[in-house]
Amino acid sequence: MPTPDKAAAVAELTDKFRSSNAAVLTEYRGLTVAQLKQLRRSLGENSEYAVVKNTLTKIAANEAGINQLDDLFSGPTAVAFVTGDPVVSAKGLRDFAKDNPNLIIKGGVLDGKALSADEIKKLADLESREVLLAKLAGALKGKQTQTAQLFQALPSKFVRTAEALRAKKAEQGGAE
Repeated sequence: MPTPDKAAAVAELTDKFRSSNAAVLTEYRGLTVAQLKQLRRSLGENSEYAVVKNTLTKIAANEAGINQLDDLFSGPTAVAFVTGDPVVSAKGLRDFAKDNPNLIIKGGVLDGKALSADEIKKLADLESREVLLAKLAGALKGKQTQTAQLFQALPSKFVRTAEALRAKKAEQGGAE
């Protein structure tokens, strides 16, 4: 029979899985407390990095409807729960893992879809949501400017054509 502490831990982890956009499982063996603190800072404001017990976390993930991660719960495990932009957190994990080879990205889940460690690294290579939205806005603004110039050019071209036609008729009328 589970103890009240374990039941509370499972309930808390289940809530974190349900309220997160993404969760990334890592192995942290060999990292110091100072390095873990640095890692937490590098993940950004919208992420929570928690060292967890495998059995309790596996139960919590299954209760949250996430059973794709069952194979990853072995060895010392920590989970990065992401509530904001997953790209920012993936970049933080990737960059930290480059400097600290003891951090191993095992895999994760994004919006209910299982991700391998390689897919998380590919996610980290994407630009952040804000940058992509800014590029989209710039592209749309550029198209609007081109459209406005086109609409301005049509009447102007018509006036120049009409003026050229009038001048040609005047020239022909004066030459006769």
